[in-house]
Amino acid sequence: MLRLAFGALLIAFSSPAIAQDTTGSEAVAIGKSTIGGGGRPIGADWSRSPVIARHGMAATAHPLATQVALDILKSGGSAVDAAIAANAALGLMEPTGNGIGGDLFAIVHDPKTGKFYGINGSGRSPKGQSLAQLKEKLGGADALPPVGPLPVTVPGTVDAWFELHGRFGKLPMSDILAPTVQYAREGHPVAPVIAMYLDRALRSYERRQKATPFDFSNARATWFANGAPKAGEIFKNPDLANTLETIGRDGRDAFYQGELARIMVGYLQRQGSAFALEDFADHRSEWVDPACVAYRKGYELCELPPNGQGFAALQMVNILKNVDLAQWDRASPEVLHYITEAKRLAYADVARFYADTDFAQLPAGLLSDGYGRERFALIDPARATPEFGPGEPKLEGEGDTTYLTVADKDGMMVSLIQSNYRGMGGGLTPDGLGFMFQDRGELFSLDSAHPNAYEPGKRPFHTIIPAFVKKDGKPWMSFGLMGGGMQPQGHVQVLVNIVDYGMNLQEAGDAARLNHDGGRQPIEPLTDPSADPLGTLNVEPGIPQATIDRLRTMGHVVRVVDNGIMFGGYQAIARDPDTGVYTGATEMRKDGQASGY
Repeated sequence: MLRLAFGALLIAFSSPAIAQDTTGSEAVAIGKSTIGGGGRPIGADWSRSPVIARHGMAATAHPLATQVALDILKSGGSAVDAAIAANAALGLMEPTGNGIGGDLFAIVHDPKTGKFYGINGSGRSPKGQSLAQLKEKLGGADALPPVGPLPVTVPGTVDAWFELHGRFGKLPMSDILAPTVQYAREGHPVAPVIAMYLDRALRSYERRQKATPFDFSNARATWFANGAPKAGEIFKNPDLANTLETIGRDGRDAFYQGELARIMVGYLQRQGSAFALEDFADHRSEWVDPACVAYRKGYELCELPPNGQGFAALQMVNILKNVDLAQWDRASPEVLHYITEAKRLAYADVARFYADTDFAQLPAGLLSDGYGRERFALIDPARATPEFGPGEPKLEGEGDTTYLTVADKDGMMVSLIQSNYRGMGGGLTPDGLGFMFQDRGELFSLDSAHPNAYEPGKRPFHTIIPAFVKKDGKPWMSFGLMGGGMQPQGHVQVLVNIVDYGMNLQEAGDAARLNHDGGRQPIEPLTDPSADPLGTLNVEPGIPQATIDRLRTMGHVVRVVDNGIMFGGYQAIARDPDTGVYTGATEMRKDGQASGY
């Protein structure tokens, strides 16, 4: 069964350092030192200081990408310029999480207008292929595969770059992409966590080739010619350097209408894809309005509308604000229980309603306070409910990822997330271009009655979501937390940590997380019962054993996972509205860095 979180892949690809027994008891560390952490003169012993700076800030999943962003800011670029530059660098340096073969979503706060601007840069399915034709190619399978040509959708990232740049950019695109072009030609040292993910990716693709044969030759030559690159090894990608240089010189149309498009479509057609040049030439990003929901103490969470899952975080907020979590300790079973049940309730609606709104009507009542109270009333405070179904909101009206955030001296803040979906993507790398196509189409349903059903020219359900937090009505924090179905529940946990428990930005990300995996999925037929209605509550070792024991007696299936893989990757920047000083934080579970000047 496909899952939207990393949890689905955890058992198959767990780290050699983790042993998991079959009873769901705690993971056992093998070959690890038992020494604990040191102390700190201020703040939690398990965290470190956030970064504070005045003129600009960047937080990304790779230190070199963060430095690229700061260099662009110091050269006079806007926060959008710097975000694009960092995203390009991450496509080279963190290919396990993103690349120009994938999609992009972003929220920009423009200090000149005081408004949020959201962009949906997700790609669509081939216009010339019907659901019946797709099913015939699938040969009776009940879901799209994660590899090969069938889950490929049009890559939306490059178009989104140019849309963002056209509205908010200052520097020429060639200058913005130049640092990555140089790193791609000259090489960069592979970071430790990324090296681990590259090794996992190679083993995964080799395994999947046996079940679903696909062309892995170009991908192997690009990233794995001598096996998976090791930490510290110098990695070069001259093909990607040439591709980015062409995009910087010739613009957006080089990718969607020019020679690059012809190479991509020709390659996909040889693999059996239904894509035509028209599909690429007609692709456009969409500017959308973020929606915000009040939590408490003047804080509001802001997310983008579907086809992404951002509204799931807003639904969770609307549920959780009906209970005062701060009456209990943050690591108490009560807090984890309420967060988990709120997630399960929200995701029951995700599986029922979330889809491309060009094809399916989204219930307007989904984000109302009244509907949040209705859903909250379904939570049993003493026990896990065996199964939650979707609600009936009013209908009138309307796996792997990288997240980064950048802010500039003028107060512009960018919340940007970008992904190829599962791992590095579907395994297909077009001839000589140095990037892999996404496999986002895997998230289409094959049930024709489902709002998320596959249709020609349609965007699939999407997991990647950028976020903002308002404080007292003003934009305050740009943040995100990458990682499939972990993302909405991660956004909410960070918000709870800050608002209810007074943690600073770094502590809010370092604190132990939960990741509930299971329940109904957006790809499942509407009429079929869920294969795993209760799901599994995965927690990190920072959750006390007494809490775990209590959660189990409440009916939760709890598993302790100590390698951090399935708990996402967080970055954040907050701006003091009075002084303009920035505070930045980054994810300890990744290689990243927050830095400013």
